[in-house]
Amino acid sequence: MKLIVTLLCLASTFLTNGQSIHSFKVKSIDGKEINLASFKGKKILIVNTASKCGYTGQYEALQKVYTQYKDKLVIIGFPCNQFGGQEPGTNDAIVEFCQKNYGVTFPLGDKLDVKGENAAPIYKWLTQKSQNGVLDATIGWNFNKFLLDEQGKMIAYFPSNVKPDSESILSYLK
Repeated sequence: MKLIVTLLCLASTFLTNGQSIHSFKVKSIDGKEINLASFKGKKILIVNTASKCGYTGQYEALQKVYTQYKDKLVIIGFPCNQFGGQEPGTNDAIVEFCQKNYGVTFPLGDKLDVKGENAAPIYKWLTQKSQNGVLDATIGWNFNKFLLDEQGKMIAYFPSNVKPDSESILSYLK
């Protein structure tokens, strides 16, 4: 019996260890490394962003939420040019746009692909239940949001039309 319990604990540990966002290190927009393990103890909201999109105004709400909840939440924006070519700029141009127009201070990752064959590993994890253990998600446009808990586990997915300061997201932060 003790052997069975030990094996179950080991299997549970193995499965759980493979389901945390904290195992990822990604490139920041300025070429440095963002180690997601450094955000243990905070919720994480990951968003694919674009500067020339009908949803671009969500940067303002993202910054507002980040400022209000930064003691328990980190937001990471990942610029992506896969939807209508709406993020054509260089990393420097994206940073300038975000700071000038929206006062963005939350971390931005390097521009990447969020779907398809060349999707970044972090987005494969975010969108595949087989990797995140919770849900499958299809990213159909810019400003899709993934919320993770303090242990790096998936909590929820929100499509583009759900605003960052909507009650459906804020209810997890209160």
